[in-house]
Amino acid sequence: MNTELNSIKGKRVLVIGDVMLDTYHIGDVKRISPEAPVPIVRINRTYSVLGGAANVARNLLGLGCSPYVISLLGNDHNGEIMKKMFSELAIKNELFCTEHPTITKTRIIGNNQQVVRLDFETENECLNEETEQKLLNAVQRALPEIDIVVISDYSKGVCNDVICQHVIAASTRQGKQVIIDPKGTNWEKYRSATIITPNLKELSAVSGTEVKNDDEAIHNAADKILKEYNLTSLLVTRSEKGMSYIAPEAFQDIPTEAKEVYDVSGAGDTVVATLAAALAAGISISDAIYLSNKAAGIVVGKMGTSPILFKELQAELQTEKPASKLIPAAQLADTVQQLRAQERKIVFTNGCFDILHKGHVFYLEKAKRMGDILIVGLNSDASIKRLKGDSRPINDEDARSAVLAALEAVDYIVVFTEDTPLNIIKTIAPDVLVKGGDYAIENIVGREYAKETVTIPFVDGFSTTKTISAISGS
Repeated sequence: MNTELNSIKGKRVLVIGDVMLDTYHIGDVKRISPEAPVPIVRINRTYSVLGGAANVARNLLGLGCSPYVISLLGNDHNGEIMKKMFSELAIKNELFCTEHPTITKTRIIGNNQQVVRLDFETENECLNEETEQKLLNAVQRALPEIDIVVISDYSKGVCNDVICQHVIAASTRQGKQVIIDPKGTNWEKYRSATIITPNLKELSAVSGTEVKNDDEAIHNAADKILKEYNLTSLLVTRSEKGMSYIAPEAFQDIPTEAKEVYDVSGAGDTVVATLAAALAAGISISDAIYLSNKAAGIVVGKMGTSPILFKELQAELQTEKPASKLIPAAQLADTVQQLRAQERKIVFTNGCFDILHKGHVFYLEKAKRMGDILIVGLNSDASIKRLKGDSRPINDEDARSAVLAALEAVDYIVVFTEDTPLNIIKTIAPDVLVKGGDYAIENIVGREYAKETVTIPFVDGFSTTKTISAISGS
């Protein structure tokens, strides 16, 4: 499977649909407003990412593919922000300006919980003939250059009947498959598509009746829809029950791969992007679905709208040696640069981790939830001896790094030889710097190089010193 996975790199995928800007305001809630019974969120951090159909492109980029986006933007500030993002990520695009505002979804997050979402958009946006023709001409220009087509319909105006049917017909004539992430009950516009990827709610809506989340009910509903709209297949996403693939005379039910769900935002985009990349590479439909399910399981374990990365998917498909997460200090800057280019939120923490115990595991899991990538700075043997005496460490740095690397929460490990990780923190400039709860924020080394510094309380009753004392009987 890893050999097949490598074949998706460089595949050219046309994405047509509604792009939007996802903006996040992250903060703390410590009191209720005296003006109304609502929480006051003190904002610590604000950032924006590409959303909607543009998030499909982000996922494709993360997988090593070459996305080509055709869509509409407003002639406004948020539209300019999105153009800049596309440019910085080097995503090929044809984005046409309209009189409507750029679709923007702003989420207010307090204490790691979404408090409210603000949507900026115009109701019932319709394409005029001129804009519609611009989109159709762009599709005609793009089709000869690409391997597969994705229609990402958020029902915001781009994917009307004319556009969808033109894209499906033109793609079919050129032997290109069309994958559709649908919206609404008007599936006539999707007629004759290759694969449509509804969730259970969308399947129920187009069926005209509530479909239970069990295999037989989904198969029966999907069979009727396949015949009614002359579709090649459906891939139904079923939340905690995984996915079901239904084609004429064939079906496949795949259990979920999510180990723990933190945020389902963008999971559908990840499924569509991974499926498109795999099919473009000639991977079989069963293996393509397997990869898509793996990818979805990874992204729902992250906070916010986060794309899948090739490295993450590859790691899921192979039994890696734990040391594969170990980064030589000389390569750290290059690794961080790549992560920044992929818009990853980087969390850093450090320690000796001499005898790993429950407290360490809980601490590292909490740290990972604060971002996308957790880098752990590990004291070298020599630095531990200087800090704790000649009797330490109990386990050498090779053993300690191997045990840390076996933890799912840990993405990278870098060993530092100095007494403090100051130089590493300076190189990484982490989004979040995490230390144990016994540190005062103002005394944490390197906090001036981090965007945010956070302390996490230790689990009572667990410490390496206590463990060593218990073993020695002292």
